[in-house]
Amino acid sequence: MIRVLLADDQHLVREALAALLGLEPDLEVVGQVGRGDEVAGAVARFRPDVVLLDIEMPGLDGLSAAAGLTGVRVIILTTFGRPGYLRRAMDAGVSGYVVKDARAGELADAVRRVHAGERVFDRKLSAASLSAGSNPLTGRERDVLRAANEGGTIADIARRLYLSDGTVRNYLSSAIGKLGARNRAEAARTAESKGWL
Repeated sequence: MIRVLLADDQHLVREALAALLGLEPDLEVVGQVGRGDEVAGAVARFRPDVVLLDIEMPGLDGLSAAAGLTGVRVIILTTFGRPGYLRRAMDAGVSGYVVKDARAGELADAVRRVHAGERVFDRKLSAASLSAGSNPLTGRERDVLRAANEGGTIADIARRLYLSDGTVRNYLSSAIGKLGARNRAEAARTAESKGWL
């Protein structure tokens, strides 16, 4: 039996996935969590072979949760088919990336293949990721742009990130320039649409 842990903040989606995977004779859903910051503890408690992680969850996003896991294979299962997310998932060391509009049989097959040591990535998204290029933003530019997207003044962002006002302005200016945007809101929208935030 392949032991599977599900991590998705939508209870109905989690239950539906558990029911579908439970129909497979060689798959067993051993645990479910609804927050990203619960994943590491659940992996230690349930000892799954494969973890299916959504990207956007409270507490900790799925990509960050995946980066913190060792000794288990991870598949990102998400509605967000953004090229930047795929690249970040690969950087986090995941073994698979499947979009939620895949058929149930495809998901079960992906779990089996990842368990067997293969890497499984959505083909269309892989092609889009290659054509989109790499994320031009540095980690700190992403942090500042993400904080700017949440709202507030330069001073608010600086306090939140423990930076000076001038440093925040410099990071925002750099991010806006790299993305060819007119302002920080447009830069944030562009980066978010590509999965870079």
